[in-house]
Amino acid sequence: MRLAVSAMAAALIMSGPALAQQSPMPEDLAWKLLELGRVIDPPKTAELYAPLQQKEPYQGVKVERDVKYGPADRHLLDVFTPDTAAAAPRPVLIYIHGGGFIAGSKRNPGSPFYDNVMLWATKSGFVGVNATYRLAPAFPWPAGAEDMGAIVQWIADNIASRGGDPRRIFLMGQSAGAVHVASYVSHSEFHKVKGGGLAGAIMVSGIYDLTASPAGDAELAYYGSDPSRYAERSSLQGLLASPIPFLTTAAELDPPRFVEQFELLKQASCKRPSGCARSFMLPQHSHISEVYAINTADTRLTDEILEFVKSVK
Repeated sequence: MRLAVSAMAAALIMSGPALAQQSPMPEDLAWKLLELGRVIDPPKTAELYAPLQQKEPYQGVKVERDVKYGPADRHLLDVFTPDTAAAAPRPVLIYIHGGGFIAGSKRNPGSPFYDNVMLWATKSGFVGVNATYRLAPAFPWPAGAEDMGAIVQWIADNIASRGGDPRRIFLMGQSAGAVHVASYVSHSEFHKVKGGGLAGAIMVSGIYDLTASPAGDAELAYYGSDPSRYAERSSLQGLLASPIPFLTTAAELDPPRFVEQFELLKQASCKRPSGCARSFMLPQHSHISEVYAINTADTRLTDEILEFVKSVK
């Protein structure tokens, strides 16, 4: 199988031998991700990472499942808190899953994803909130941003009784989830809490400027087929104008469009008077492995998240 690794993948691993030697990712796992390539393949990636994740019942963690935050069937969230009450309120980490706008869930029975993000959050000092949202094509733009607003409002109103600090809410999304996070931050008309209610936002492998490349089927399902609306529905300019601090990341083995969008936002942010936003390119990982690896020995992404949270006053 290693003979089938593309020239691109081989170049990636050969370009950083020191990094490969120091990486917390086992060499065999790194090769398997390279062999998969720049694809979005949850089942095959899950085969690699599920054995590394915890299984229920989880020790030391209290989990509230399927708490309603709104009237729709998919207006559901899970809350993860430590069994032992903390001495002081904890910051809150909300995780928003991907799925190309038309699929995905916060959790599938029997799968460790995305409980893994919540388990890491809880042991890292957060109250964790894992939320899902309405899907296209039944619920097109701006349903995702509207649902982010409802999630933040629910947390602002209810998290203090669960040991969370409503003044320290961080909203994190990956892929389509990152797009919804970016849309919420950049379009203040969807804010139901003063100032957006966020201490910071974390966007992992998102799309921020719909006009930069042709829309795919997923974007057409959510944003519609009228390209004249894409500029106003994009988040790039609103992100640059927003006072909410953000961290943007992508993965080395992301499909090219996600890397291009990461670079676009990174470079544009450096033109702000406040300076460059925090950004991080995650070595060796793919579009799916970047989050499936959370709560394993590979802490490169989560280390960046913690540094970002610490930097936000």
